[in-house]
Amino acid sequence: MKLIQSRDNPFFKDIVKLAGSARQRAKAGQTLLDGTHLLSAYLDAGKQPLHILLNSVALKDDEVEALLKRAVGVPMTQLDDKLFAELTELKTPTGLLALVEIPQPLPADSRFALLLEDIQDPGNLGSMLRSAAAAGCDAVYLSKGCADAWSPRVLRAAMGGHFALSIYESADLISVAATLPGTVFAASLNGDAGLYDCDLEGDIAFAIGNEGAGLSQALQAAASRRFTIPMPGKVESLNAAAAAAVCLFEAVRQRR
Repeated sequence: MKLIQSRDNPFFKDIVKLAGSARQRAKAGQTLLDGTHLLSAYLDAGKQPLHILLNSVALKDDEVEALLKRAVGVPMTQLDDKLFAELTELKTPTGLLALVEIPQPLPADSRFALLLEDIQDPGNLGSMLRSAAAAGCDAVYLSKGCADAWSPRVLRAAMGGHFALSIYESADLISVAATLPGTVFAASLNGDAGLYDCDLEGDIAFAIGNEGAGLSQALQAAASRRFTIPMPGKVESLNAAAAAAVCLFEAVRQRR
């Protein structure tokens, strides 16, 4: 196994750029998975990483050793511990990073989708992707104003949800709403129906808007129906990730 100890190593410099730049990730079509859980989820999805990076701690870890046995033929490099620390944001890193290709979804007619408009907080976006995967969505469409879906923070928050979904970034949500089969439901404070009164058993999509501004008027107009989430308590709205989870799992409840 190769050992890198210098910050001037060209491969390490490329990895640093990839870890810190959405533009670089898009250009390379690659991202980094930080930790054993994400690599395990990636392998469970039938995929193999391009490269695995380890520190000295990981080399002594039984869970890491088991994962490495599943990464057949994948090149591996040990990084000096200080260099590895520059690549991870985890307070207690597992000592493992995997370089992977960002999946490119094929055009498809979704039957249970999530449309996300300008979701800017990486934690919220990752949580929404995780909920979508758990609820059985087949696709998530992200507007240009959304956070980078393949950033380390979003990947960590989604906990492997990325690998169970087709994720379409920089999507024209109005065009998507017009072409999806079934009913597109737009979450709105001024909806004409309550969520629990909507029929969610057929082909559907939920449109959820920005944390502060909600959905744009244009996307609300493009949707088939606007709805509200009943809130008998003394608050005006839910966190965007919480709202998405409520909607998705009401659909799950109706379809069970």
